[in-house]
Amino acid sequence: MAFEPPQRLVRALGETAPSGDDWLEKLPEVARQAVDLRELTVERVQVPGGRSSLVVLVRRPDGTPAVLKLAPGRARPESERAALARWGGLGAVQLVEPFAAEGVLVLERLHPDVSVRSLPEAKALLEAAGTLRRLWVEPPGDHAFETVAERTGRQAVAMRGAGSEVSALVSAALDARESLLVAPPEVRLLHGTFRQSKVLAAERMPWLAVGPDPVVGECAFDLARLVRDRVEDLIATPSGAATTRRRVKRLAESLDVDQERLRGWTLFRAVESGVRALRVGRPRDAELLLEFAGWL
Repeated sequence: MAFEPPQRLVRALGETAPSGDDWLEKLPEVARQAVDLRELTVERVQVPGGRSSLVVLVRRPDGTPAVLKLAPGRARPESERAALARWGGLGAVQLVEPFAAEGVLVLERLHPDVSVRSLPEAKALLEAAGTLRRLWVEPPGDHAFETVAERTGRQAVAMRGAGSEVSALVSAALDARESLLVAPPEVRLLHGTFRQSKVLAAERMPWLAVGPDPVVGECAFDLARLVRDRVEDLIATPSGAATTRRRVKRLAESLDVDQERLRGWTLFRAVESGVRALRVGRPRDAELLLEFAGWL
């Protein structure tokens, strides 16, 4: 079978690939080797798939359905493996391969075409929030996960190079980050990139999270990305700003997170994403994100 990477993956990696990176070129051969080594039967490549990895639906030698996931080093697949091992299937997809192979994960099969986004908005937020709560566990004492301070520090450096047209929002976001890092209320293992599309229907539990980019820090940072889900719908409605503020309040109360801290991290993460979208040539995405950030 030809392991052709989906165009969504090609575009996304093209935005972030360092000079000379040849992971996509090597991907078909790496995928064939991973399949042959494990004696997997390939069903299909998942399309449109993700933005940082190739996802292949397979069957293991005993016929059990599974997922083969291949990711470049810059997507931090070993960090994902460590987080999934820590969660042990509670709230998240399970690892089903006992040994580690660099950049290769074999996972239990969920329902890849059915995410929480298929539900009405209010129900989707409720189910997503309930899933996220299960992931907020103590990190291992000897963990090597990136911290929120480290990740947002790298992002802050890139944000400072943004143009003058967004300088006010960038300044507000950076100020919010500085104040939030002074006294975080807890330290937990976080999903890192949680949103409705990262929660898939499953057999063991109704919904399970996939695709973490784990980070260690306070819960409000993790919840902040969920606040702006379906941002295009929010922007399209006259009551979008009011709906956003109600969403911040409702999610903060339902997950026992400080509302102002959630608002601050939501602002920072929206501006960071908007500035990054501008930098890589996605002006429409940037416009939506920065307008949303202005409501906060």
